[in-house]
Amino acid sequence: MPDNSVGLIADIGGTNARFALCSQSGEFISAMTLQCQDHDSIESALKAYLKQIDYKGDPIKAAAIAVASPVLGDIVSMTNCDWTFSVSELKRKLSLDNLTVVNDFVAQALAVPLLTEAQKIKIGTGEPTKGFPIAVVGPGTGLGVSVLVPQDDGTWKALASEGGHATMPAPYPEEERVIASLRQEYGHVSAERVVSGMGLTNLYKTLLKLRGDESVSLPPEEISKKALDGDPLCREAVQMMFGLLGTLAGNLALTVGALGGVYIAGGIIPRDGLLEMFKESSFRVRFEAKGRFTSYLSRIPTYVMTLDYPAFVGLSGLIQKNINK
Repeated sequence: MPDNSVGLIADIGGTNARFALCSQSGEFISAMTLQCQDHDSIESALKAYLKQIDYKGDPIKAAAIAVASPVLGDIVSMTNCDWTFSVSELKRKLSLDNLTVVNDFVAQALAVPLLTEAQKIKIGTGEPTKGFPIAVVGPGTGLGVSVLVPQDDGTWKALASEGGHATMPAPYPEEERVIASLRQEYGHVSAERVVSGMGLTNLYKTLLKLRGDESVSLPPEEISKKALDGDPLCREAVQMMFGLLGTLAGNLALTVGALGGVYIAGGIIPRDGLLEMFKESSFRVRFEAKGRFTSYLSRIPTYVMTLDYPAFVGLSGLIQKNINK
């Protein structure tokens, strides 16, 4: 651990808890991923991380944590993980001077202005328009959404959103049949129910059911692998998820006026081997398919964020901001 290290950063999702140390210059080191299910609390996971990297430096006094859940006050309850914690109590137990807790897609969004060209891949046409919002959306265990709004001083403000829980539209008959079936099971079918890791499982088992086969739940990583190996039904589920994501991303772009661009984040597309399938999918066509506003959307660029730890980039910026107050 270098002498100029100043803080701890963590990106806590429904499945993975990712940790790193953040240096004075904003670089992150000693990155490690733990499984949420292996720990009974966020405090336990944080301490396990420091133990596993054999940390022996000065006491850590600043931390920034991104969580896949709303952050509405001192008590934070994770959406797809059974952890609940008090921000003030966690700060006290870890003996921190500064602790910032934000929604995970706020951290993802804050990384966007700092991305290099090598850390993103453009899908389709369009060019960003300066001075307009940027939207960030992405399927992981759940479905995250955030919006970056440009400020007068040249900085960006990231808005937390729970857009992943908005009602999922179904523009095409086959998708409507799937969503109608899921509605019988869940009542309300949110976007996250079909565009996420759990969503991929839901799509696969529902497609099986609709063709008269026994409904089987496969984990999303297995569906992704089988899709890449050529399994027709797994490929259909993956492609349906990509098309639905295109519809969602287009709706989001219209809603917030995201002429600055739309960025796809989350763990599934860039890191489950599905990027090439995504490039060839109906995502971009569906993104633009908005009738009279097709030309409006055609000018908006869409990108996939390809760096391994995008939230860490945004979190390291929050650490620097805190220590420089």
